[in-house]
Amino acid sequence: MSEAIKEQVYDENQIQVLEGLEAVRKRPGMYIGTTSEGGLHHLIYEIVDNAIDEAMAGACSTIDVTFHEDGSVSIQDDGRGVPGGIHQKMGIPTLEVVFTVLHAGGKFGGSGYKIAGGLHGVGASVVNALSEWVELENCNEGMCYTERFVRGHVDVPFACKGESGGKHGLYVRFKPDPEIFETVVFRYETVLGRMREQAFLNAGVRIRLHDLRGEEIMEDDLCYEGGIRSFVEYLNRTKHADPIHSDVIYVRGARGDMTAEVALQYNDSYTETIYTFANNMATVEGGTHDVGFKTALTKAFNDYGRKKGILKASDDNFKGEDVREGICAVVSVKLPDAQFESQTKAKLGNSEVRSFVDSIVKQKLEEYFDEQPAEAKTIIDQSLDAARAREAARKAREQTRRKSVLEGSSLPGKLADCHEKNVELTELYLVEGDSAGGSAKDCRDSRFQAILPLRGKVLNVEKTRLDKVYGNLSLIPIIQALGCGIGEEFDIAKLRYGKIVIMADADVDGSHIRVLLLTFFFRHMRKLIDDGHIYLAQPPLYKVYKGKNIMYAFSEEEKDTCVAALGGHAEAERYKGLGEMDPDQLWETTMDPERRTLLKVTVEDALACDEIFSVLMGDKVEPRRAFIEANAKYAINLDI
Repeated sequence: MSEAIKEQVYDENQIQVLEGLEAVRKRPGMYIGTTSEGGLHHLIYEIVDNAIDEAMAGACSTIDVTFHEDGSVSIQDDGRGVPGGIHQKMGIPTLEVVFTVLHAGGKFGGSGYKIAGGLHGVGASVVNALSEWVELENCNEGMCYTERFVRGHVDVPFACKGESGGKHGLYVRFKPDPEIFETVVFRYETVLGRMREQAFLNAGVRIRLHDLRGEEIMEDDLCYEGGIRSFVEYLNRTKHADPIHSDVIYVRGARGDMTAEVALQYNDSYTETIYTFANNMATVEGGTHDVGFKTALTKAFNDYGRKKGILKASDDNFKGEDVREGICAVVSVKLPDAQFESQTKAKLGNSEVRSFVDSIVKQKLEEYFDEQPAEAKTIIDQSLDAARAREAARKAREQTRRKSVLEGSSLPGKLADCHEKNVELTELYLVEGDSAGGSAKDCRDSRFQAILPLRGKVLNVEKTRLDKVYGNLSLIPIIQALGCGIGEEFDIAKLRYGKIVIMADADVDGSHIRVLLLTFFFRHMRKLIDDGHIYLAQPPLYKVYKGKNIMYAFSEEEKDTCVAALGGHAEAERYKGLGEMDPDQLWETTMDPERRTLLKVTVEDALACDEIFSVLMGDKVEPRRAFIEANAKYAINLDI
């Protein structure tokens, strides 16, 4: 045994007990997932979710979210406020309990809330723990109370300021702690997207945003009397997809204290857009309500197809993917004691919800098809086309596999594979062009880095069905190399590489290739993005040199900095492509794990991401032009 191990002491004194909110500050990731931008915005959502719970209880109609010039944000609701008395068990004001005691609130039994989205959330106490300061004004039952905290501790004690003058509700203003977060600057558009979602899910509730930080005040007033029907119409507009039938099909049902709403409309796109929610929380991994909806959809289409003779005796039944092509749907359930399969509420687990949603959706669709035969025929015909395309994709897939066997390998011929078999350690570089691919093969570390040069034009999958994917010379080698399949066959357990790195030129053409590949991964291998497997390499734009001194610059600003650092007569050489770099330069700047910069591709907001891909890669030219014109100021001015 080594001396170092002998000297280690492990006894009762090494067991730490973190009291109060210390645990939150010590391990913030356990409570909000991340201390990056996503976790920062989560603080706002937690306070707003509490106000939404008041709205679901019928006690709140308006919520105001305001971004202040000092970097703080405030949330004001017109609900009941927090009870103003002393908490019997804790012996301190109830308002203080809510903001300083973990898992305290009115949602753990009792009659305060029948339905709440915040039950599995981290709550106001964690917002308090992770803020530089928090200020409260609480108006409850005609009286006004205040309190102020600094990093979770009482700064200005709880006090009653007298009568509220008819005002009711809770005002929370907080400033995120820069000691905790990587950034403390809130993004207005990010919060706007989440608030719009909440306004759709709670018909008639008004959510107003105010941004006081810039020269011009930004404001949005969100209120949708149509609820999730308006949500579906909005989604189709933002995707610039044309509905193939006139009305949004709407379903609502109740069973005891449980309710479900479903709105759906088919459009002329090839993509499936389904968003599911439980108690206003986005369940991005679906769950029992999602399964119930999809099961009902497939049953209703097959039953109607058989009844009307659209599906002949010799025809196979529709599969789920057939009846979901071109669908835009929102599924929202609200229930007491919602059971989520993770702290982040990503997946609903209540088993009773599946049969409930299944039964009401199937019944409504059967009624709709019988009452609207012309609309039903249009929708069914689209599913028939999707089924034929699926069969064509199956044949193309089998043909591709047969060709691979004849060639003696299931891996693409241009792949330079690595030796390591541990997926967590391996990297696959998707490289633009044979020239850059050759340099990458020469300089890579073959122990764990594999290289696949792209061949041919990458297909824009936004405009095509799956059968076309299997005929594309650039995409098939990627599918073969990754080994996990696509679409319905996708199985992430078969993935052969832990990192998939898109390495394209640092110019407009390279950006186009990156977007095409990202569209492919987002539409057909979405879990690769969700699980953090997709990366973007960052090759330099310039080589700046003076004599034997060389520096690499990744932006115009960096180039100027490098020139200044090297002094007079320093020269800057603009790389026109990866193929211009020799292997040593490519390794040093872009592939060496010790020195490279990789950007991980993440999806913070699936709805916004879906919208952007539809705009940039869809058939409609005008929305794309408008987007480019609106965002051109953010583009890099490339001297090419």
